[in-house]
Amino acid sequence: MKINYTARNTDITSQIKKYCERRMNSIEKLVGYAIEADLLLAHEKYRQKVEINIKTKGGTLNAQEETQDMLSSLGSAFDNIEKRVKKEKDKLKGRKRRGVRETVMLSVPEEEPEKREGKILRTRQFSLKPQSVEEALMLMESRKYDVFMFRKFDSEKWAVLYRRKDNNFGLIDPEE
Repeated sequence: MKINYTARNTDITSQIKKYCERRMNSIEKLVGYAIEADLLLAHEKYRQKVEINIKTKGGTLNAQEETQDMLSSLGSAFDNIEKRVKKEKDKLKGRKRRGVRETVMLSVPEEEPEKREGKILRTRQFSLKPQSVEEALMLMESRKYDVFMFRKFDSEKWAVLYRRKDNNFGLIDPEE
């Protein structure tokens, strides 16, 4: 952990340094790896301003507070940063859990198909140029598609070529 202190119109006491180091240690434990922080302490008229910038692997965390007491400004700024770190960790945990839950949900058969929710992903795995089945198969293998839609050379009607689980290919032909 590396802390850079900057003071403007004020002095940095040992009490402030100890408090900042203790709070930074708790943030470092939450994050899980070494961090670097810049603390800017300023005194303007009757206001004590604190600006904290923490550099992490994922980005930077910033907090600014202004009160009449330096320690209360530091406390509220550190509280804000701790809240943000905890929120990001909870989001990350939620994403990981959500992924596990979705795989479990897919393996359980559903009784009502109306409740199934899913995303529709658009792809451009088709050819407007009329082709034979062999040409479409060569194109599908060269581009490593799992599904390929093309127009048949003879009839100008659409057909679908797909890769089966046994690594063979299937053809959906509306003519036959």
